[in-house]
This record gives sequence, C-alpha cells and structure tokens, in this order.
Amino acid sequence: MSTSATRFQVEAADGGRQVLSIAGDWTVWTITLVEERLRSARIRPDAILDVSALGRIDTSGAYLIDRAFGALEGIDDPITISGEHPSIERLLAQVRQASPAAPPDPPPTPGFVALVSRAGRGAVDAWREFLGLLSFIGETTATLVRLFLSPRRIRWRSVVAVMEEVGLDALPILCFLSFFIGLVIAFIGANLLAMFNASVFTVELVSIAMLREFGVVLAAILLAGRTDSAFTAQIGAMKMRQEIDAMRTIGLDPMEALVAPRLIALLVITPLLAFAATLSGIAGGIMAAWTSMDISPQMFISRFQEVVPARHFWVGMIKAPVFAIVVAIVGCRQGLLVESDVVSLGRRTTSAVVQAIFLVIALDAMFAVFYYMLDV
Repeated sequence: MSTSATRFQVEAADGGRQVLSIAGDWTVWTITLVEERLRSARIRPDAILDVSALGRIDTSGAYLIDRAFGALEGIDDPITISGEHPSIERLLAQVRQASPAAPPDPPPTPGFVALVSRAGRGAVDAWREFLGLLSFIGETTATLVRLFLSPRRIRWRSVVAVMEEVGLDALPILCFLSFFIGLVIAFIGANLLAMFNASVFTVELVSIAMLREFGVVLAAILLAGRTDSAFTAQIGAMKMRQEIDAMRTIGLDPMEALVAPRLIALLVITPLLAFAATLSGIAGGIMAAWTSMDISPQMFISRFQEVVPARHFWVGMIKAPVFAIVVAIVGCRQGLLVESDVVSLGRRTTSAVVQAIFLVIALDAMFAVFYYMLDV
C-alpha cells in the first residue's frame, strides 16, 4: 500500500482511551474512501488523534475528523493530538470555528401543556380542512351549474367509464358483503326475539335495517374505501406528473375534465349500488330465516310486503345522492392537493378514505336524528 493511501485505525491505549491513528492524504479527493467507515467507527470525544503518519490534509479532511469527534453533536472539547504535523491543529481550529453551533436542546414541555397544544393544533387543522372542503364544494357546484347549462361540455364517455369502474366492478363484492350482513342481522335477531317468542319479527328487523340503514351505508363505505382511494391516486398521479398544469395550459378546466365526470357518475351509480346492497341483505335474511327459523322464502316475502311500509325504502334511498356527493368531492379534492412526492400521495389517499368514511357515518347519524324528529 502506498504511503499516501487514506486510512485510519482505532486502537485502545493505556488507560482505556481510544487512539484514532490516521495516515495518508486526507483531502477532498481522498476522504470518500474512509468517510462511511469513519462515521460508523464510534469515536469517543476523549480519544487521542495520532497524526504521525498523516500526509496532506485540507479543510475537508479536518472537518471529517472533527465530525468524528462529535462536533456535530455539540461537543466542543479540544482534540488531544499525538505526533507532529505542520497544519493539523490550525485546520482543526479553523473548521471548528466555521462549523455551525449545535442547536440547544428545547426546554421540556409539561405533558398537559403538550397535550393541550396538540389538541389545539388538531382543532385548527380540522377547521382549515372544513373551510377548504366548503370552498371545494362551492367550486364544484359552480362547475356543475355551468355544465348543466351547456350539456354538450359534459364528457359522457368519462362518465360512463367511471360508472363502470366504480359501479359494475364493485357490485360483486358489495352484494357479497351485504348478503352476509343481512345473514348476521337475521341470526342475531332470531336469537334475541326467540326469548320473547317473537321470532317472526325477524322479517321486520332485517327488512327495515337493510332498507333504512345498512344497504345505503354499506354502499357508501365501500365507495369511500375503494373508489375514493382510486380517485385520489388517479388525480394525484396526474398532479405529480404535472398533467393538470398541462391541462390548464391548453385551456382545459380540471374541474370539468376530472371532477365533474366522477361526481356525475357517482350520483347515478350510488343509488343503484345501494338498491343492490339492500336486495342482497334481504336475501341473506331470507336464507337465515329459512335455515334457522323454518320461515320459508314465500312467507318471508309475503310478510315483508304486508308489514314493511314503502317509506323505509325511500328513507334509505334519499341518503344515496348525499353520500355520493361526499365521496366524490372528498376523493377529488384530496387528489388535487397532492404535491410532487410519493409520500404526499400516500398521505392524501389515506386522508381521503378516512374523511369520506367519517363524513358518511356522521351524515347518517344526522339523517337518523332528522328522521326521528320527523317521526318517519
């Protein structure tokens, strides 16, 4: 090995102190050979620097040595040098003086104060998110009004494509889930009602629950988890590739080209999905009643027609367009808020799903209170 080869060695001296022996040239052209190994060598601040075999050195090499002794961690102890070198002390002093001082440790914050501060920041962020959502709703409404005043500007091909993606493709899993939800409701209701010799009322329990609540809510939650993430990812990827900026440059409005077709498609397809989920849930209830209570499908359907008013169906269906608007607006807005990095895309996708599910459940609770006050 040549005498100018950059190298170092960590040894233990008498008394237990470390000795960092450096040799060869330590310049900007050579320190890359040892930088990573020196970073992981764990040199103690009280170690001895042996420069007996040191060749040429510049400020880059001196900075690397100073960093190894803990200068970046705020340690300002002088380095003990062993051996003779004409410029090592001067260069170490120079880089130590030029290096930025380590920031002081922040004062400890009491736990209660930190909790209140975090809650306050969360409340402010939630309020800003609410205002941003209201602003986006207003912009979307203005866009829809313009499109309905000029129907030729509606991109019907995009609308149909979105309907197929979010509707037909989601139909099998939605019906599958709704069937088993109806099955579970029927079995639970049968066990509870059997205690009062009222098992026949399982028909009303399953039918009203699926018509008023579970059918439309299941469809909305599935759209929130499946479709909202797709909307955010699609629009967010376009935002990252600057395709949306290119659309604005050539005179296309992203609200008309991206948001409006998705919203119109969900407004059309969500009531149909809710209707399919309701039928599947009732079918699950029929299956459970037939197998566990000897209530035949004919008897179930006959009692359903006799005792379940049609208003329960409309109570549930009225919610579908509202949930569709919420899901579409949240997913598209989060997609347009994506920045230029992948981390932002993942964060916005997660936020879209969480916000949509939260709003769907909150709105469903508001509908329940509203219907209760109207005695519907």
